[in-house]
Amino acid sequence: MLQQALIWSVTMKGFALVNGCIYVSFKPTLRVEAALILGNRVAHVGSETEVLSRSRMLGLDTLDLRGKIVLPGFIDAHMHLDSLGSFLNNLDLRGVRSIRELKTRLRNYAEKCVAHWILGRGWDQEMLEEKRYPTRWDVDEAVDDKPVVLNRICGHVAVVNSKALELTGLIGGGVTGVLKDEAGSPTGVLVGEALEIVRSMVEEQTGFEERRKRLTDALLYSASQGVTTVGFVSCSQESFNTLRELEAELGRLPVRVRVYLNPMEARGRRFQAFKHFSPFLRINGFKLFADGSLGARSALLSKPYSDSPETSGCASMDEASLRIIVEEACETGMQIVVHAIGDKAVENTLNAFEAVAECSRRLRHRIDHASVLRSDLIERMRRTGVTVVVQPHFVMTDWWVVNRVGSERARFVYPFKTLAENVKLGLSTDSPVEPLNPWETVYAAITRGKHEEIPLYQHTVDECLTLEDALHLYTEGSAYALLEEGELGSLREGMLADLIIVDEDPFNVPPEEVKKIRVLATFVDGCCVFNAGGLNQKALRE
Repeated sequence: MLQQALIWSVTMKGFALVNGCIYVSFKPTLRVEAALILGNRVAHVGSETEVLSRSRMLGLDTLDLRGKIVLPGFIDAHMHLDSLGSFLNNLDLRGVRSIRELKTRLRNYAEKCVAHWILGRGWDQEMLEEKRYPTRWDVDEAVDDKPVVLNRICGHVAVVNSKALELTGLIGGGVTGVLKDEAGSPTGVLVGEALEIVRSMVEEQTGFEERRKRLTDALLYSASQGVTTVGFVSCSQESFNTLRELEAELGRLPVRVRVYLNPMEARGRRFQAFKHFSPFLRINGFKLFADGSLGARSALLSKPYSDSPETSGCASMDEASLRIIVEEACETGMQIVVHAIGDKAVENTLNAFEAVAECSRRLRHRIDHASVLRSDLIERMRRTGVTVVVQPHFVMTDWWVVNRVGSERARFVYPFKTLAENVKLGLSTDSPVEPLNPWETVYAAITRGKHEEIPLYQHTVDECLTLEDALHLYTEGSAYALLEEGELGSLREGMLADLIIVDEDPFNVPPEEVKKIRVLATFVDGCCVFNAGGLNQKALRE
């Protein structure tokens, strides 16, 4: 399957793109009639007459766009390639409206599933009519003879059945993160340490071929969505080794992968064993967690949750430990990505960065998510020169967020425009937390739930991004976040030829229609890695 997807990559020496509209960049917005691709680079952009003349001189083929639109490839700076592959191959629980429906889906899926572990993802207790977490007893009613792990959409909470609790030894207690009922019995809902124990066991029992299939599926799916580079965060040693073997076997990957390892696999001397730099697979640094999620009320806030005043969330890593790792990064030259959703988690992260401010600025350490902020934190971000990566589609998924934080704090929830005006900003999806489709993300960034009547829109209407800003941040902004602004993010002359062809001009459709734009073809390094069927393949071969 992967070999077939890369069939055009072997003999390509270059081609001309004509008879269409080519967006070279978005800030400034620059459009041209044609482009010349030579090898893996953009050689020339300009008029069709110029490009065809140069193309004929070089004996290159011509691709007739037939009026279609060319854009720089999207760069998703924060996603989970392994989890996306798992999501594509396992039970999809997005949109489940009741525990009854969850059990029905699980039961039907289990009848066909041959794997030892049954895995699923996507439920959200806020959408369930019961307005509670599902429990192991709920899951047992559907499947009790195989271990089951069903992750909440955010990935920071999961429910498992009794079989899974028994296999992992968690049913006996003694481990933090095992939620219990009033009688002291484990409910099957897991967070933190307990959830990591389950995931480690599942990972240990995942064979190479299964891991290879998941990663391959995720790579090809990314190409089909017009994503030409991904920032693969929380990458395990096993996943990295699998990607390296895939690259060695094929000579390349369908899309570029920039890896952020789990911290214990990247710190100290062990990092030296993972140094790997190629055009398609590169280690940028590692990822840390400062807190959890708003959905699970584990994001660390400076004041209690408005809908649960007994808690302010929790720190996944205390400030002292975070500072130690940030200081270590100065010695290894690694970029750090810190997951920080709540304002207190962002504050703790900034404290750690500012302790080694010169190094943090040089290595371009990142804060990812930054969901709940304060004006003083945004000013500190600006002064520190921190890079921020946000996920606009959270606005759509976290439709309940005003209840979580209250109306006073709501104006500082997902303040994309304010961030764009003050810091270096990139966009991403956190996929599979949110859909990988970039047009869903762009739509969320420019509308903020206006058409869905999401309550947050009324509090933050001024935080809508313009279409130009959203596309710029999703290309050049994300390239900067991944340390690749000199090579990726635009189709200026000399840049790598990572581009997509789409069926509609995003500037010529109403905002509510942007999410319907369809990717027709994806090119990475000047080679076609996805074709929806509308291109003339022969025109691209020697």
